[in-house]
Amino acid sequence: MTALDTVWVFGDQLNRGIGALRDARVDRDRILFVESTGHCASRPFHRQRLHLVLAGMRRLAAELAAEGFAVDHRRAPSLAAGLAAHRAEHEPGVVRASEPLSYGLDAFCRRAGVELVRSEQFLCHRDDFATWAAGRNRLLLEDFYRWQRRRHGYLMDGDEPVGGRWNLDADNRERPPKDRRDWPALPADPLDDVDRAVLADLPPGAVGADPQGWWATTRAGALERLERFVDEVLPGFGPFEDAMLRTDRNGANAWRLAHSGLSHALNVGLLLPGEVCDAVEDAYRAGRVPLASAEGFVRQVLGWREYVWGVYWLRMPGYVEANHLEAHRPLPPAFTGAAPTAMRCVAEAVEGIHERAWLHHIQRLVVLANLGTTAGIEPMALARWMAESFVDGAEWVMLPNVLGMGTFADGGSMSTKPYATGGAYLKRMSDYCSGCRFDPGKRTGPDACPFTTLYWDFLDRNRTRLRGNHRLAQPYANLDRLADLAAVRVRAAEVLDLLDAGRL
Repeated sequence: MTALDTVWVFGDQLNRGIGALRDARVDRDRILFVESTGHCASRPFHRQRLHLVLAGMRRLAAELAAEGFAVDHRRAPSLAAGLAAHRAEHEPGVVRASEPLSYGLDAFCRRAGVELVRSEQFLCHRDDFATWAAGRNRLLLEDFYRWQRRRHGYLMDGDEPVGGRWNLDADNRERPPKDRRDWPALPADPLDDVDRAVLADLPPGAVGADPQGWWATTRAGALERLERFVDEVLPGFGPFEDAMLRTDRNGANAWRLAHSGLSHALNVGLLLPGEVCDAVEDAYRAGRVPLASAEGFVRQVLGWREYVWGVYWLRMPGYVEANHLEAHRPLPPAFTGAAPTAMRCVAEAVEGIHERAWLHHIQRLVVLANLGTTAGIEPMALARWMAESFVDGAEWVMLPNVLGMGTFADGGSMSTKPYATGGAYLKRMSDYCSGCRFDPGKRTGPDACPFTTLYWDFLDRNRTRLRGNHRLAQPYANLDRLADLAAVRVRAAEVLDLLDAGRL
């Protein structure tokens, strides 16, 4: 009897309709899943991150077995050990897999003789992005986004964008509402025996709270969440997509506001970007979603997410060394929860990570990455921690978002200036500052907002590297007019010492 070939499915490819699994046949292929116990235990991953991947793998394995496939689902110290044991036991003719989403796994598969099949998990394949990027001095998101819109036809009227404008971001920056409205709850599935078995198998070093059923671990669950988001939530997405609210004042669902909560499903393949954009387009064309909300969400999925993916592959493997501002401060204990913090915005973010392994993009950028940048935290330490801590975390997600957009570690290939700001922006776009012991309007003194103090100190410390940036001309002119710059430097040193010690 001829040995079956093997289709190897990784934990971020949980979709029957993509890559190597799409063309798998019961009479030809055995399906391989490997849970790497060594990788799961190698870093302090969030329990909800590990649960999403492992439960998703186990559920898909069961679905494929029910379809009639021979399934080899094994736990092993590493992916390499799992593959070796599978080959020794089953002697497959060929081992095929969809193109991995990480550079390291892709390189391993090529070394190990795994035949790779082109993946459709992104609308812009990494080779197509490289072709688009060739010869460009700066990879501007807006240029890429318009190219994507034109070639895929989303929200287009012929060759022009619907409504006559490509970008409606200016319409989507409203301040947080003060009416204590009810925000929609994220759908949740009750935990079952599969979930409980996965949680029992998690390594003791896993961190964070157990899942509450928010994050889909089946394709059916992901499709249901997409439908409910488009019908119930998307109409209100645009106006408040940059707002931040405290849950203790705005209700249990204020952490979500009108965000989709679909990034986890996209990043493990349970949803594909094309079907998400199709659903948004259909809702807009049917008159159920305003253009500003539809365009804003399509820009996140078709634009930013695909752009980040392309940048990752373009910059690897050297991207991990990026540290343009030579930032080397360790990750502060306030981020990991190892120490409490009086900074209300940071405390809110850390609680959200512990409870849900999720924050929306402005909390990640303007609270965590902003503090990381102005405090001089080592960029890869921040990127690794975020990849470990978020349910949608992955290397391809976090490296460009943190090293490029978040900390300016790549020197500006993704953003024209560092995304650094003081406490005034936090006060404008959130209700965090109310009741916080720190004053966003002060830069010196014991009650000065650390964000405000560190913003000015950051500009001062990095004059040599940043003074020539034309987008920082006005901030540097303002810095030069500060009469209390010496006092700012003193207070900044105190703040950094307190941050390091976990006493801020």
